[in-house]
Amino acid sequence: MPPERRSRARPERRAGARPDRKTLMRPDRRAGAGPGGQPRKAAPSSQRKSPARPREAATAIAVAAEEERRLRQRNRLMLEEEKPAVERYLEELVFGDVEDDEDALLRRLRGPQVQVQEDSGDSEVENEAKDNFPPQKKPVWLDEEDEEEEMVDMMNNRFRKDMMKNASENKLSKDELQKRLKEEFQHAMGGVPAWAETSKRKISSDDESEEDEDDLLQRTGNFISTSASLPKGILKMKNCQHANAERPTTARISSVQFHPRAQVVMVAGLDNAVSLFQVDGKANPKIQSIYLEKFPIFKACFSANGEEVLATSTHSKVLYVYDMLAGKLIPVHQVRGLKEKIVRSFEVSRDGSFLLINGVAGYFHLLSMKTKELISSMKINGRIAASTFSSDSKKVYASSGDGEVYVWDVNSRKCLNRFVDEGSLYGLSIATSRNGQYVACGSNCGVVNIYNQDSCLQETNPKPIKAIMNLVTGVTSLTFNPTTEILAIASEKMKEAIRLVHLPSCTVFSNFPVVKKKNISLVHTMDFSPRSGYFALGNEKGKALMYRLHHYSDF
Repeated sequence: MPPERRSRARPERRAGARPDRKTLMRPDRRAGAGPGGQPRKAAPSSQRKSPARPREAATAIAVAAEEERRLRQRNRLMLEEEKPAVERYLEELVFGDVEDDEDALLRRLRGPQVQVQEDSGDSEVENEAKDNFPPQKKPVWLDEEDEEEEMVDMMNNRFRKDMMKNASENKLSKDELQKRLKEEFQHAMGGVPAWAETSKRKISSDDESEEDEDDLLQRTGNFISTSASLPKGILKMKNCQHANAERPTTARISSVQFHPRAQVVMVAGLDNAVSLFQVDGKANPKIQSIYLEKFPIFKACFSANGEEVLATSTHSKVLYVYDMLAGKLIPVHQVRGLKEKIVRSFEVSRDGSFLLINGVAGYFHLLSMKTKELISSMKINGRIAASTFSSDSKKVYASSGDGEVYVWDVNSRKCLNRFVDEGSLYGLSIATSRNGQYVACGSNCGVVNIYNQDSCLQETNPKPIKAIMNLVTGVTSLTFNPTTEILAIASEKMKEAIRLVHLPSCTVFSNFPVVKKKNISLVHTMDFSPRSGYFALGNEKGKALMYRLHHYSDF
């Protein structure tokens, strides 16, 4: 073919040439064509995402953070300028140089964080506390001598010698001695004090705690007793140091009473003094003595909550009230409406609401324990010999000089019942048990009749459960122990005239008192401790004798 024709045909062949595959598969994006060749419509402006907006937001946040840091830095510098140079130097020594980064200081003070697996039952606050809790550091070095147990000699110290249980314990380790000291402290305090149990957490539901409280309130026994009931016959007991050994006196002891909540005993007498002693059974150290000038004490008594001490004299109408918390002695010279010339015998209700004063001519007066104001006066036939509150403080039992017993309602001030104490010419003493079961009446002939409280309320002529006839002179003192298992009876007319009666058998313990020793003399007052099993009595010679019952204590 001539060259002219070939040159003419090449342009036509190129113009009708087959298009390239890449050209067919790749759409023209600049023209907006779709895959089928048709041009696509442009998306509306609201659906378009501008790639510049996230960058602008990040830039704005960074600028705001930098501005905030700059303002904090400026405020800190302004505060630093006001501080003295010495203070700034000390802060730099303690905290380091934190001018550039305050977060570094916070991280340094917070310490390393420990990752703790979250418990589903823990709250967010507890989990956060666990996260921030620093790990326990290991000791830098260990001394081998510290690991060796050091033995303590028990024989060369008289206080440690008393804590030995047998002759082989001549030496004890420090841990064993610490345990022994804890046991002695709990024995002296009548159990573990409340302040020592604050670290123990009882995990229980509300229903379980309510059931435990109900069970506690329904029981009246001693919670540290070693057996279910007290056996009759022989009472195991231990002679202890006199309660008032650190303050001896020769004057008659008129009142002995244990504190209702603490291991403290009060001793008062005709020497014009009221003394408080810590009860440990060995030394019984003196806590405090209150002297009342020209005021021989006829009776002294704790309030129900143990915060006050009330005292009356043998020849005065003044009632002294000692506030133990404030340390103040408050004399009550005159009670409005009370016309008694001498105030001597009185009783305090167990709920702490009322004060009962025995007057003359058969009158006894009910006062408010809080304000010491007269509420009402009641009268019986003849003279009033003794009175006491019931266990629930809702009734008053009064024994008359005619041998009759009156039962009064505290709220209505009405006489509920009246009966004759069987075989009594005139009464001298009366007592009620703390569980609300018994009423004991002591007469001039030495007989103690024990009644059931229900029969005293319902029957006009109740029969006693048992008549105790072990005394031959007038029964002047009666008291039940807290568990209502022992009734103590005594007469101040004869030496050694004291007996302990077992309940409910109503039999006398044969081994008390020990007649051979004859150290009790004339008994004027007695009391049981509320928890630790101590029994104390005050005699004519100025001694407050104290015993400890084995049944209620762990030796």
